[in-house]
Amino acid sequence: MKIVIGIATAGRRDVLSETLAHLMGQSRLPDAILVCPAEPADFDEPAAERLSVAVRRVEGRRGSCGQRNAILDAAWDADLVVFLDDDYMPARDFLAEAELLFEGRPDIVAATGSVLADGIHGPGIGADQARKVLAADPGEPKAIRPAYNAYGCNMLVRMSAVRAVAARFDENLPLYGWQEDVDFCRQIAPEGEIVHSTALRGVHLGSKRGRTSGLRFGYSQIANPIYLWRKGSMTLRKALPLMAGNVAANILGSLREQEFVDRRGRLKGNGIALVDLMKARLDPQRILSFK
Repeated sequence: MKIVIGIATAGRRDVLSETLAHLMGQSRLPDAILVCPAEPADFDEPAAERLSVAVRRVEGRRGSCGQRNAILDAAWDADLVVFLDDDYMPARDFLAEAELLFEGRPDIVAATGSVLADGIHGPGIGADQARKVLAADPGEPKAIRPAYNAYGCNMLVRMSAVRAVAARFDENLPLYGWQEDVDFCRQIAPEGEIVHSTALRGVHLGSKRGRTSGLRFGYSQIANPIYLWRKGSMTLRKALPLMAGNVAANILGSLREQEFVDRRGRLKGNGIALVDLMKARLDPQRILSFK
């Protein structure tokens, strides 16, 4: 198989360099790595040129969806594209297991793996700590189970399915593009199975650099699920608990200041979005006007 790793990145130059160096330890190396930075300064090309795998910069519209679309365009002839967050460190056999999975199961069109530790819920995880987690991982019996969508930090897609339906990441979901992984996976779902595989393992550092502001993210927590429900790629049964859970978490988190999560900013964004919903002007793109 021709396996290409695709990484959309913004504001994490050093984190990205650490991740790229880590990827050189894969037992089955990728055939290429495509990096789409939001800004040229986000990618240390001279350092990448010293790596043992070809790393190529591609240009796309700023935002996770536009940048990932640019990667899709550049990897159109690949068999498998592995979208990784710039702060996701996979286990050494990640790509080898991915190849076994997609070669052995031609019905699978997308897959995601087990996240052994996720720094998104706290202060984040350092690269050294992530390597320790990976080294200490005892593994678990290989198992595959159906999934509604792949988790964006490690999302593997079969390109023949992408080409069959001309799937694209929806650039109406700007900047961080929250829930874009759900929308993209539902586009290719008619072509086959989407699965979670325990053989695909890694650590999500949850870096706090380059993140969307609390206000913008809070607005997206309401606007994006409603947009995707109207579009037909998310059911109301999934959208309502998702929104309610986030609003509740932001209310509780706002009772006392949290160092690593701007709950008050998110709650304010939730409120603006709910007002916009009642006034019939809710639009994911509105976050671009927020200062």
